[in-house]
Amino acid sequence: MARKEFIVEEIAKIMGNIENIRNIAIIAHVHHGKTTLTDSLLAKAGIIPKSSAGDVLYTNYEEVEKERRMTVKSAYISLGFEYDKKDFIINLIDTPGHVDFGGDVTRSMRAVDGVVLVVDPVEGIMPQTETVLRQAMKEKAKPVLFVNKVDRLLNELRLTPEQTQQRLTDLITNINRLIEEYAPIEFVDKWKVSVENGSVCFGSAMKRWAVSIDVMKEKKVSFKDVFAYTAEGNEAKLEEIAPIEDTVMPMILKHLPNPKEAQPYRIPQIWHGPIESEDGIAMVNAEINAKTNIVIFKVIYDPHSGEVAIGRVFSGSVKKGMEFNLSGRQAKQRVQQVAVYMGPNKITVDSISAGNIAAIVGLKDPTVGDTLSENVIDPFEQIIHYSKPVVTKAIEPKDPKDTTKLIEALKLMQKEDPTIIVEINQETGEHLISGMGELHLEIKEQKLRDDFNIPILTSEPIVVYNETVEGKSESMGKSPNKHSRFYITVEPLPEGVQKALDEGKIREGKPKGQSAIEEFIKAGLDRQTAKGVVQVTNRNILVDATHGVQYLNEVMELLIDGFNNAMKDGPLAREKCVGVQVSITDATIHEDPVHRGPAQIIPAIRNAIYAGMLMSNTVLLEPKQNYTINIPQDTMSEVISFLQSRRGQILTVGQDRDLVTIVAKMPVSEVIKGFSNDLRSLTQGRAIWYPEFAGYEKLPKDLQIKIVREIRTRKGQPPEPPKAEEFMD
Repeated sequence: MARKEFIVEEIAKIMGNIENIRNIAIIAHVHHGKTTLTDSLLAKAGIIPKSSAGDVLYTNYEEVEKERRMTVKSAYISLGFEYDKKDFIINLIDTPGHVDFGGDVTRSMRAVDGVVLVVDPVEGIMPQTETVLRQAMKEKAKPVLFVNKVDRLLNELRLTPEQTQQRLTDLITNINRLIEEYAPIEFVDKWKVSVENGSVCFGSAMKRWAVSIDVMKEKKVSFKDVFAYTAEGNEAKLEEIAPIEDTVMPMILKHLPNPKEAQPYRIPQIWHGPIESEDGIAMVNAEINAKTNIVIFKVIYDPHSGEVAIGRVFSGSVKKGMEFNLSGRQAKQRVQQVAVYMGPNKITVDSISAGNIAAIVGLKDPTVGDTLSENVIDPFEQIIHYSKPVVTKAIEPKDPKDTTKLIEALKLMQKEDPTIIVEINQETGEHLISGMGELHLEIKEQKLRDDFNIPILTSEPIVVYNETVEGKSESMGKSPNKHSRFYITVEPLPEGVQKALDEGKIREGKPKGQSAIEEFIKAGLDRQTAKGVVQVTNRNILVDATHGVQYLNEVMELLIDGFNNAMKDGPLAREKCVGVQVSITDATIHEDPVHRGPAQIIPAIRNAIYAGMLMSNTVLLEPKQNYTINIPQDTMSEVISFLQSRRGQILTVGQDRDLVTIVAKMPVSEVIKGFSNDLRSLTQGRAIWYPEFAGYEKLPKDLQIKIVREIRTRKGQPPEPPKAEEFMD
């Protein structure tokens, strides 16, 4: 293939030819070779020298990524290629592979139509391999497969050609089983990957070679030839015969869809507005000459430009000076600058049209998941993160003068990465930061020190628990002046509703329109209750089940505020509540507005909720993670005993020659202190493990009182939890 250098102006021009655009992400488990592969595609596009591909790790452009040789945030880059005498644009996202940074993968899937799944055949399908593929399938992003590090099968495992071929065949079969399980039903057969149709290629990103069925036919090279060159260590010859970029790039262009092909089936999946409307038709058809509609999937803080919103343009074009509606905001917002990202560099362009990824400067307070549109339209479906924050640290500046600077930095970091939660503990004055795991928080701490120049002090990691209820009860709350009373019921939220909230079918906040009511009904609420839902907060709902109560509408916003307060700060251990349904059944409200202000109404409803929760048997839920642990066979019994001693539940044990793989469900509280050192010690440093979020489960009864007392003491509360009666006086 002829080499051609593309400058930004040419890339911007090609962006208007929608059939020659591909929006893709490289996805994989950690250290399976995504960024190394990306280097070769960058070399093909002329961005880095071919000789340094695989070493420079160009898209790991943050200092912390270079130090750790690990991607911790998605990198966006627009690449120009010439193939088959046509010019193409690949808008590429290199995503993280570590579970702690999986939120970046989730957000990136909203922007792409296809993915290159990278798998190391020695490690095979790891937990994050399955997770990222599932995320891609949910957003209807079509996969192709690159089996990387094939040389490991020969050099490390010493497999014969027949064994190597069988290993690769089994791997593809297992990948297709996952596609069968997670792909949209209409694409199950069409999206399975196959050597025969060229949607699978094999190679070594580090040694810069790869082959597919098409390349083997064209270059007249057989699998035996590949095996022989690899076995004799002559992979330079393979690079000469089949450079990786000349194999992977055609696979992407041939097998992954352009926006015109993808948007007809992707838009109904991620946008639930009327498809037959002007904007619905424009997005489905990826029309460039139509009203503009964009979904923001990433916000980056740029020290020169401020907040930069990165979005997928689904219809129309975005240009400097255009005014847009930003979902949930009253006033229109004006675009100050439009750009494309070339790795770390943001390059200004005149216009970016439908089917592309745009960096937009000038929006006030954009957030991930926002819809940007010329007409007022229904917002896009929420971007749902599969993992939840499970570890918290208290953080403070070494110098109190830096407190304001720290608060601003934490807010910016939360905007860039919504999977971290930042809050200020009013009682202790601590700043609390919660994340997916210890590494996630460690990276954020390093960013505060290095990027924001704030010397900080942090606490030991603390586990994030949730509160919920097991039974149903009725309670009553009085306003402090005794003039207003609220009667409520508290009960567990039906499982179907919780599932719909987890999957993003029901949005947080105030339900809007008939479609929201229908979603509640589909999830298991009866129609009357569904019509009465007035607020959804952190997977809890507030229902107005009253009939003809005077002045209720006038205090409803205050009731919602009180409900939000209670759900954020539960009665048992002052932890967040989940899975609670609160229904207001009756009320007597003072006629004079002076006697029903926030200081009266908010405590009344909050106290009623606290009393009801305590009477409904409030319990703590603890976070769990599934640990996939690879160990030598001779350490198996000691490791199993060790895991069980830390309340681990052994899920599966498998063996491949001398390597044993154990999957165990572990409480996070049992793995944040000393777990790594103890496991390494037991296995003489030979254990390798990968965690994956496994949800929240009820804390064993014999531990609950102890943990509740510890949490309350840490938060400056009396150790003993309150009784329901204390909130009903």
